[in-house]
Amino acid sequence: MDFELPAHVNGLQAHQAMQNIFGDGADVNAANSDSDRTTFSELLCKKIESQPATKTGITTAQQVSSSVLSKAKPNTTRSDIINTGNPLDLAIEGQGYLVLSDGQRNIYTRSGAFIVDVNSTLIDTATGYKLRRIGSEGQSDGFQTPDDYAISIPYGALIPAKGTSKVKVAGNLSSDITIAGGPPVESLKAERQTQQITSNIAYTTNGDNVAAMVTKISELDQFHGESDISGKLKAGESGVISISGYNPDGTALNRGLMFTVNTETTLGDFINHLNTNVLIGASASLVNGKIRITDDKGGYSRTDIKLLYTGSGSLIMPGYFEILNAGGDEVRNANITVYDSNGGKHVLAGAFVRANRPNTWDMVLTSVTGDVGEITINNRRIENIRFNSDDGTYAGLSGSDSPRFVITFANDPANPQTIEIELGTAGRLDGLTQFKGISTAAAREQNGYEAGRLLDVSVNNEGVIAGVFSNGTKKNIARLQMVLFKNASVLKSIGGGYFLASPDSGEAVAAGAVTDVAGIIHAGALEKSRADAAIRHKQTDMFQGYNGFRTNAESIKVANEILRELSRQMR
Repeated sequence: MDFELPAHVNGLQAHQAMQNIFGDGADVNAANSDSDRTTFSELLCKKIESQPATKTGITTAQQVSSSVLSKAKPNTTRSDIINTGNPLDLAIEGQGYLVLSDGQRNIYTRSGAFIVDVNSTLIDTATGYKLRRIGSEGQSDGFQTPDDYAISIPYGALIPAKGTSKVKVAGNLSSDITIAGGPPVESLKAERQTQQITSNIAYTTNGDNVAAMVTKISELDQFHGESDISGKLKAGESGVISISGYNPDGTALNRGLMFTVNTETTLGDFINHLNTNVLIGASASLVNGKIRITDDKGGYSRTDIKLLYTGSGSLIMPGYFEILNAGGDEVRNANITVYDSNGGKHVLAGAFVRANRPNTWDMVLTSVTGDVGEITINNRRIENIRFNSDDGTYAGLSGSDSPRFVITFANDPANPQTIEIELGTAGRLDGLTQFKGISTAAAREQNGYEAGRLLDVSVNNEGVIAGVFSNGTKKNIARLQMVLFKNASVLKSIGGGYFLASPDSGEAVAAGAVTDVAGIIHAGALEKSRADAAIRHKQTDMFQGYNGFRTNAESIKVANEILRELSRQMR
């Protein structure tokens, strides 16, 4: 009887504790709201704590351990994840915690409802605590401040334009079409295309009137004269047009390279000089005020020309000659929009032309829209793009040519813009190929953009926050800090799903999402409250507690009656 009565009293207290915890309740509407359960360790600890110290004043090992056993244990069991549509709502599928700061200490949570405050800082919706980041993402672009680990999301922030420096090309260049000296494949043979080039400016006179063959060069709108009151050449003054370039066969122009201009010289005189004294295998004409040069026959061609004026006055010369039709046994055109250093858009038109050597192509820059200052002859053609005959893979470039174009845009004449053309990796199929069938090669992507403002953000599974800008580009803004604990079950709860590290939980250890057990981050979602599921368990606990309480109370009542009867009989 001495043993049973205290046991029933302890049972009564235990089941009363179960009832009290159920009565405390939990917010079923709060994201990731946790619940507690009465455990054997808690009851044991309470029992041990009620025992006095030994007569020697030494606390027992059991009493020392009671402080650990009685810690509240947060429930970190994964709950259901529900979509919210808010890109700044975050749910963790794993064991990790997000890190917040109240300005004095780090606070840990799995609750992921966040907003951007008036200072462009990402904060916890319920508390205003600042969400912390890790690493240097976003610092180089000025989105984040070094040594300040709060996360800034500056909606409306401007990023400057970036001039295109790389263009990636990929696809097939057909191996079926005949090459010079090889047997034709009649069903696929393409008609040889004849090279035709034209000046990128049209000459005019008296405003909008297109210049003709009889128009004097000194009277062109593009001529700005010397000492004559009209701004044109006067008697005794002259200038020289220097000529350089290549014949269709790739040999350099080597005759008639200087043409003298005086007050009576016409455009027709210059065109006739080109035809009579300069060009071999091609002929010049004037079409709608533009100087045009056309090869005498079709096929692979290197025809190109550069003009430069010196002497009295100044004459605007073509910055380059556009290629209207690229000469070749087969030609595959490839266009892409690129950007200059100010963010101006230009359509870069290129063409792959089959060279007069087996398994070899060139890529030539045919034209660039917009205001172009200059494209030099040697910086517009990538020669000797070779392919392996056995498997059709890209084999690299032969010779010293570099895979790049150089363009001088009029808005920045002092800084020619180099655009690297990525053709692929030699021996692999990640760029250009040469197989049978049709040609599909094209310019796939480039890395330039115009200026833009931050419109929206997204968060990937690894916790990287990316900004979406009005110019269509994406940039990484920050990376969320996630941590793990040696024993997360003994974190110190401060309510509402927020915790502090405790001596028994261990220090927070930085962990990467996905790669570590910290887990995957789901953006636009929240972890459903565990309290609603816990309510169902607590209802069962309530009935168990009620029945246990009632049973122990009845047992105590019976024991009291027995003791009362024994006492009465003993008297």
